[in-house]
Parts: sequence; C-alpha cells; structure tokens
Amino acid sequence: MEKLPPIPSVASKRRLYLLIALIGGGLLLLVGGIAYGIHTIMATGITAGPDNMFGDQNLKTAVALIELHKVRNGKYPDSLRDIKFAGQWDQMPLSSVSYYPNADRTAYYIEVERGWVGKPTLTMPPDFWKGTGYDPALKPKAP
Repeated sequence: MEKLPPIPSVASKRRLYLLIALIGGGLLLLVGGIAYGIHTIMATGITAGPDNMFGDQNLKTAVALIELHKVRNGKYPDSLRDIKFAGQWDQMPLSSVSYYPNADRTAYYIEVERGWVGKPTLTMPPDFWKGTGYDPALKPKAP
C-alpha cells in the first residue's frame, strides 16, 4: 500500500500565508511610494520645460500629418488612426494629442494632452495656424 504524503501542519500554512501577505504588502508600499514620488516631482513644476518642449513638437508633428492627410485625401481624417504612412516615431505625437474634426471633415480642433510626462502649457502664434483647418470653435465644452 502506498504511503500518503504528510498533511502540512497548521503552523507551516500560517507561515506561508504570512510570507505571502508580507510580500504583497511590500509590493503595495513600493508601488505607492513610486506613485507618490512621481506626483511630488510633477507638483514642483520641474517638468514644465520638457513638457512644453515635447508638447510643442508633438503638436507640430500631429498638425503636419493631419494636413498631409487632407492634401492627399481631400478632407481631414475621421480619427488619427486613419492617417496612413505615419512612421513608428509619429505614434508618440499622435497619441499625445486630442483631435476633434467637424462633421464634414473640413476643419478640426487639436490640443496636446501630454508633453514629456504632464500636460504642457502652449500658446501658438496665430500665424502658425494660417492655411490649416484648425478651428478653436470646435473645442469640446468642458463637462
């Protein structure tokens, strides 16, 4: 007759659960500490310069791709996913902006949501938008 393996003692089960709880708690503290650190760094405003620099580039790249789409297709894209022939490096700028076209795709509103790590504060001169389909009236109303 075969011998059955011994039943683990209650004490060894408790030690296992305690070890799992300690590891889980340590991971939660680590993740919470990292999140708090990132929040604290961003609150100091130290990322404003890089946010504005990256945000400016993201906006200009996205506008160039949107306008190229219009030249090639006769109207602005329904969404940024419709832009063809964008390179791999163009995905970051396209994912960093919010794009709102009008119903007949003859105009659009665009704003940068993310620069380096936070939302940039950008003011483009009116000449930047000259010859584009940008229309600030298409900006969605805040909820």
